[in-house]
Order: sequence, then structure tokens, then C-alpha cells
Amino acid sequence: MNDMSGRIAGAIRIDETVPAGRPWSGQVRRGEHLRIIDLAGRQGVDFLCYNANNPGERYHAPNTLKASRTLLLSEGHVLYSDEARPIFTITEDTAGGHDTIGGCCSAPSNEMLYGVTGVPGCRENFLAALREHGMTRRDIVPNINFFCNVPVTADRELANTVFVAGKSNPGDHVELRAEMDALAVISNCPQVNNPCNEGTPTDIRVVVWG
Repeated sequence: MNDMSGRIAGAIRIDETVPAGRPWSGQVRRGEHLRIIDLAGRQGVDFLCYNANNPGERYHAPNTLKASRTLLLSEGHVLYSDEARPIFTITEDTAGGHDTIGGCCSAPSNEMLYGVTGVPGCRENFLAALREHGMTRRDIVPNINFFCNVPVTADRELANTVFVAGKSNPGDHVELRAEMDALAVISNCPQVNNPCNEGTPTDIRVVVWG
């Protein structure tokens, strides 16, 4: 791993590689930074977040989109909760925008869309990660897809595959500052049936400091 000590203003508390297709979760304290690094490029990273002290308050896509006035989140945008409070602010983005409408893949949606059975996806990863925090499927809401590309045409149409190949390069990252004590939940997407990971899921790196 590359040394990040010269690029941050604080002590690193978490520095982990998340294997391809696997979940990750962790608390990010108010004022700390969470950096998600796409090590090989073009890897989808599904993301949810919650108030760590009251998980009933969680990321809310409608509030976030209404405040940002765009479907693609990037540097300067705020991730709002269902109580219209900031959970995270995106402070850096080298990839250039992240999907908010494609949602997470799952075994049922993979069967519906691609005709494959018994192929789990990000929903199953979210369930595994949330279970460690006493949470269930009722706690899954529409998520952000970092490094994913879901283009919408002028006629409000989506591509046949919905997701198309991502644009992130090796080492691109998105960085978020916690505006409250937050629980971050990640699925390092295992999808191979659409172009979001270009058919080969790869590792990512997660760093938390403050």
C-alpha cells in the first residue's frame, strides 16, 4: 500500500483492503475522514450510511438529490439523512461523479435482469454487514454507487444494461468528512453480469483518519 501519511492531517485509525465482492462496515466519528480508493479502477462500490448513535436515521436519497440538484454526487455535495441532517460531505473526488439511482444488485435482481440464479450481490453484502450492528433488511435504503456510471439521456432513458463501464482510473478516490458520528456500510460490488466492474471485481482500500 502507498503511504498516505504526507497527505492527511491526522492519525490513521483504520486502513484496510476490502477484497473483491466483499462487505465492509465501520464507524466514522464526527470530523473524521473516510477515503475509499479504487485500487485497480472501474470497480463499483455500493455505499450506505447511518447515524451511529441512532441508526433509525439514515441516508436519504430524495433529500440529498433535492439539495444537490444533480443525479451525480461529487466534491462539495452533502449526503443528507431522512431527517434532513448532514451525515457526510464529499470533500474530494478524483473520479468525477457518482451514481445515485441505480441501487444495489441482489440475487433476485440478478435473476430478474440477467436470468442467472443463486448469484448474490450487494444487497446480500449489505445484509451481512448490517447484521453485525443488529440491523436487518428493513434498514436497507436506496444507496449511492461510488465509481459507477448510470447515464441518463435527454429523453430520460437508461442504457439497456442500466450500468455501463465506469470511468475511474487506478488509484482514484472519493473522500467524505463525517458531519455526525456515522456508521458507513460498503459492498465492494461482486457484479459480473453488467459492465459496472468490467466483468472482473477488484479490491478497494478504505482509510479512516481524523
